[in-house]
Amino acid sequence: MAFSRPNCIVHTMQSIRRAGQQSSFVSASPIPTQLLQRQQRHLLSTTSRESASEVQAAPEIDFAQFLQTPARIIPASPAYFSGSPKFIDYLLDLERIQAKYAPLPLVAANKAPRMAWFKLPQFRDFVGEQVPVKKYRGLIKILQRLNRIKPNVAPEEVRQTLSRFLRPGNPYGNKPAPATVDEMGRGRGYGKRKASSAVVHLVEGDGDVLVNGKSLAEVFPRLHDRESATWPLRCTQRLDKYNVWAIVRGGGVTGQAEAITLALARALLVHEPALKPALRKAGVITVDARRVERKKPGHVKARKMPTWVKR
Repeated sequence: MAFSRPNCIVHTMQSIRRAGQQSSFVSASPIPTQLLQRQQRHLLSTTSRESASEVQAAPEIDFAQFLQTPARIIPASPAYFSGSPKFIDYLLDLERIQAKYAPLPLVAANKAPRMAWFKLPQFRDFVGEQVPVKKYRGLIKILQRLNRIKPNVAPEEVRQTLSRFLRPGNPYGNKPAPATVDEMGRGRGYGKRKASSAVVHLVEGDGDVLVNGKSLAEVFPRLHDRESATWPLRCTQRLDKYNVWAIVRGGGVTGQAEAITLALARALLVHEPALKPALRKAGVITVDARRVERKKPGHVKARKMPTWVKR
């Protein structure tokens, strides 16, 4: 029925003709065929190359071939970026030594060897840095702790480390020679108190005491002053075994009596050094450096203020 109309027949023939032209054009065109051949050739070469080559691991890295100088400069000290790297290095080294030898036995602080450590200005010159006072005191505490290790078990590392922080010319290292009795059997002692100074010569005898060529009672009328001057002999029960010749100058009566006390105790130690603990306990070989406090302007005395009145 549809083909009975002439228009339908014409349209059908035209569509068949166009389809034939398009198929012939596609088959005659060389471009798609070349692209297809190129793709096929690439796939074949890739597969053949993959099948021919085997997977191989990378060779080991030879670190000797690299340059010795690193890419950036590495600081020699871990404390390089701190405010005081040299001080921190010394502090860390001391803390390491303290932790290493912590189990070693210690001695009492008053029995440890006396050491003259660097003072703060000297220590700052030693490290070349402005070390704060608080940090310097912390370092001195560690040094004192290491110095308390028993000398007979102290390692050589500790001794060498402590010697680096000593002042040159250790004043405690060179002990003065002990005083001895002279050819006449006299022991000499010197003492001071306030503005007075005394020199005492002590020799074995029967208990005579002369002060500036006078008897003890003439120079010191008060009983307290006489007992104070001869107290080193009284506390050791040697008042009747030695003769005393004292020369005292300056100050008042009390100052002169106490100056003789110190000088007599030191002269007695020349004869009998074993009495030092007893004399130390009695307090006669301890220097008393107290002096009268001066009067201040606006004060009645050294510290006393005038009476306050409202008007």
